[in-house]
Amino acid sequence: MQCTIEWNGMDLATWSGYFNPLRRSTLLQCYDYARAVAPIYGQRPRWGLIRIDGKEAGIVQMMEAKFMGLHAFTIDRGPLWFVGFGGVAHIRIVFDELNRQFPRRFGRRRRVIPEITESPTVAGLLKQAGFEKTGPQYTTAWLDLTQSEEDLRRNLKGNWRNYLKKVEGGPLQIVWDDPAGYLPWLVQTYQADQIMRGYPGPKPRIMTALGKTFAAKDQLVIGRALLDNRAVAAILILCHGCSATYQIGWSDEEGRKHGGHYRLLWSVLEQLKAKNITDLDLGGINDDSATGVSAFKDGMGGTRVTLTGLYS
Repeated sequence: MQCTIEWNGMDLATWSGYFNPLRRSTLLQCYDYARAVAPIYGQRPRWGLIRIDGKEAGIVQMMEAKFMGLHAFTIDRGPLWFVGFGGVAHIRIVFDELNRQFPRRFGRRRRVIPEITESPTVAGLLKQAGFEKTGPQYTTAWLDLTQSEEDLRRNLKGNWRNYLKKVEGGPLQIVWDDPAGYLPWLVQTYQADQIMRGYPGPKPRIMTALGKTFAAKDQLVIGRALLDNRAVAAILILCHGCSATYQIGWSDEEGRKHGGHYRLLWSVLEQLKAKNITDLDLGGINDDSATGVSAFKDGMGGTRVTLTGLYS
C-alpha cells in the first residue's frame, strides 16, 4: 500500500464536505476549532487529505508553529477515516507517512493524540512508525443520538433514569435561549467556580473564542436551569458536523439539589437531534481522579472509548 497526505489542497467547502457527514467527528479536528484557537496559541492550521493507493481514505487537521528553524506540530484526536478505512494497516501506513514528512529532529516538537482505540497492536504499530508514547490513554463516552427518545431513556443506567424521573417533576425551568448572549456570563461563572472548587478545565480566553466562533454559525448550545428565574445550573455544547461535544457545565448548591445537570443533559438531546446531530461526545472520563463525573457520564448509557494516548 502507498499513502500520501496532501496538505492545504482544498477550500473550506471541500473540507466541510468531507468533515460534516462523518460519524463521531471530533471537536479538535473541526475547522472552526482551529480558526478559534490558532491565533491564541500562535499556530497555523493545516488540512490534509489522506489517500491510500490513490483512494480518498480520510482527513487530518494539524496545528503548526514555526520560528527560526524551530518547528512544532500537533494532531489532536485525528485522523478521521472515511468508510472502509481505519484498519491497522491503514493506521501504520499513515503514521509512516507522517513520520517521513515530519521526522524527529532537534528543534522539532511532535504531539499526536491519535483518534485510535487503545490496543497492544496499535501501540506497537505506532512505535514501529517512529512515534514514542509520552502520555496516558484518554477515555471518553459517545452517545448515539440516532436512537429514539424511548430507547435513549431505556438505555440510561437505572439510578440515572430513576433520579431523572424524580427531578423532572421538580421546580427547575430549562431554557435554551440566546447562547451568544449568555456566553460571557457562563464563562465568568464557570471560571469562578473552577477557582473556588479547584478542578481543571478550559481557560476563559479559549472558551470565549470557541463560543463566539461557533455561535456565529449557530453551532453553540447553552442551556440554563432556572429556579425562581435565577440560573442555578448551565451547560455549554459545541456542534461540529453531525457530532457535538459537551464542553463545560456549572451548577451551584441549589442546582445540584434539584438535579440541574440531569435535567439539562437529558433535555439537550432533543435540541441536538433537532440540529441533525447523530453523536454526542460526553468528554473525558477518569476513574481515578473524577469518579463522580465518570459515573454521571456513564449513567447516560453511552459507549466508552479509550484512545491510545499521547505520542511524540
